[in-house]
Amino acid sequence: QVQLVESGGGLVQAGDSLSLSCAASGGTSTYAMGWFRQAPGKEREFVAAIAWSGGTSYADSVKGRFTISRDNAKNTVYLQMNSLKPEDTAVYYCAKDRNKYASSLQTEYDYWGQGTQVTVSS
Repeated sequence: QVQLVESGGGLVQAGDSLSLSCAASGGTSTYAMGWFRQAPGKEREFVAAIAWSGGTSYADSVKGRFTISRDNAKNTVYLQMNSLKPEDTAVYYCAKDRNKYASSLQTEYDYWGQGTQVTVSS
């Protein structure tokens, strides 16, 4: 059983930075991990993923602004978010992939955190 706990969300202004963390209990170092987000009234969407080897994948909307990383010794995945925009406002979820390769498909993920709110004001 894997439990994922996100932290680091908050209220920031446009252009600011924010760093999210996802602490995992249970083994996750040999699996890919991902971040997804859900804005009010919208479906949950892919943000970024990192393979067990460290390879990364990003949604076009965050490429160049967000960076995903992992510390396997700490069983923690991070999402560094720079140059935040109001359209980045959403609940951000951490998830564990069933496999070791990064995927943007939500069906590939079998464990999810409860989410952390990120609000970007204009």
